[in-house]
Amino acid sequence: MALELLVHGVGGTTPDVMLGDRRIVRVQGDDTAGLYRRTDDADAESRPGGHREEPVPEAYSWCNLTSGNSSRALWLLLLPFMVVNLAHWMRPAPAGHRPGLDRAHDLLVRLLALSLTVLLVSAACEVALDLVAWQCAGTPRCVAGQSWLGFAGADGGWWRVPGRRL
Repeated sequence: MALELLVHGVGGTTPDVMLGDRRIVRVQGDDTAGLYRRTDDADAESRPGGHREEPVPEAYSWCNLTSGNSSRALWLLLLPFMVVNLAHWMRPAPAGHRPGLDRAHDLLVRLLALSLTVLLVSAACEVALDLVAWQCAGTPRCVAGQSWLGFAGADGGWWRVPGRRL
């Protein structure tokens, strides 16, 4: 049995239109994104010999990932991690005659995932430090409005000593 994956474009075509049948069932996922099949093909895995020679169509609907408020688009920050996860799971099954190559692939993918994690955390820290410690703490007016930032202010705070200032 073979599957044919149908994915809509940015227009957000519904699964019943993609499959050409109003009788559909969600086989995986949730209301945000999911995989749908025709009702007749819902149990295709349990009876692979009972299906025709053509692949079983399966529709992936992701239109609700982008609709809604703007914070819903923040899932795109996780895209690099999804790609690294795919890089691990998409490699061929380990062959018995190449254990060193398989271990090297696993190590490289894990190092890539670690470097992406460090990069994301470093970027978030850099933005926070730039906005709070550099831009706001450097101006007395901003520090005066933020009581919790008084220790870092240029007027009597930690930055008062010339050696600590940049």
